[in-house]
Amino acid sequence: MIYDFIVVGHGLAGAILAETLRSRGKNVLVIDEPKENSASRVAAGLLNPVAGKRFAKSWLADTLIPAANTFYDALEIRYNQELYFHKPIYKIFSSVEEQNTWMAKSEGGNWDDYIEATHTQSINQPGIDDPFGGLMIKRGGFLHVYAMLDLLTEDLLEQNLLFPERFDISQLQLTDEGVNYKTIKARHLIFCEGYQVINNPYFAWLPLQPTKGEVLEVQAEQNFAPECIYNKAVYVVPEGAGRFIIGATYNWRTPDEEPTQEGQDELSERFRQITPKAFTVTGHWAGIRPAVRDRKPLMGMHPAYEQLSVFNGMGSKGVMMAPYLAAHFADALAGKAELMPEIHISRYFSLYYDYIKHQNLQP
Repeated sequence: MIYDFIVVGHGLAGAILAETLRSRGKNVLVIDEPKENSASRVAAGLLNPVAGKRFAKSWLADTLIPAANTFYDALEIRYNQELYFHKPIYKIFSSVEEQNTWMAKSEGGNWDDYIEATHTQSINQPGIDDPFGGLMIKRGGFLHVYAMLDLLTEDLLEQNLLFPERFDISQLQLTDEGVNYKTIKARHLIFCEGYQVINNPYFAWLPLQPTKGEVLEVQAEQNFAPECIYNKAVYVVPEGAGRFIIGATYNWRTPDEEPTQEGQDELSERFRQITPKAFTVTGHWAGIRPAVRDRKPLMGMHPAYEQLSVFNGMGSKGVMMAPYLAAHFADALAGKAELMPEIHISRYFSLYYDYIKHQNLQP
């Protein structure tokens, strides 16, 4: 059998891309080494249309959010399991200055699709410390990424379409018909390896910055405020019965996957700035995100080997980006669309030619 695609990696990006290709009738084989602390599995799974201290609407939010809603809602119906939670996000102002920054930003702009209300004083929600008020953001939510990955993984395993092993790139051969990997043949191979792409000789030239993120699970002594996701330097995602997920830190200096006391202290202190309620830390994880310097994904065919592609670099925005971009990439692979220039790896082809020059390689 010759597969249409081999997908290397089954984190958030790889899983959604493989599912999208399979839904279009393609024969897809996934190769992925099981890893409990992958960035996708430890992520809070947040979808936020308004991000950052400068109150910017997330890139392509008007397009990405409807696609994400459709994709995740369909999975819930298919598996009869709650996976995706539509919740508003209460972005708490940290100061009068931040409040004023938003008021200036919102003047003359049309934010009706994303801002439910602006509060210039506390909304008096039990357990929440918000003396300067905040923004109530619509169309937010969070995904149980680990649960979705488990369901999709089980499906693939039942159909013998997932090899749970580390991909050995030394076993990859490029042919006129596509690729050979060990005894497997495919017309095309797509790398969805997350930060591990920095070790991939075909795509190591891409400017991906491994960024460590730590996440806490806490149990509040008294259940409070489950109505929203809360944001004040960190995100606080309510899981029910007084349980919350708090994240995440950003650390590009020590990109390992070990939780640290420093990370726990930082997240705990940030949580205390949102609520005075006592809590106990019940879980602590770390993962490495595939961040890109221009904060846009990395997608497209290799400049010299058309049998190979990459689908990567969504960082902390993967839950929002992946469904639409997977469909867009599938269209491009089928010759039905041109990849958007701002996500195409062609924007970094000069780095590739520098790379092969320094490595004394042939393009």
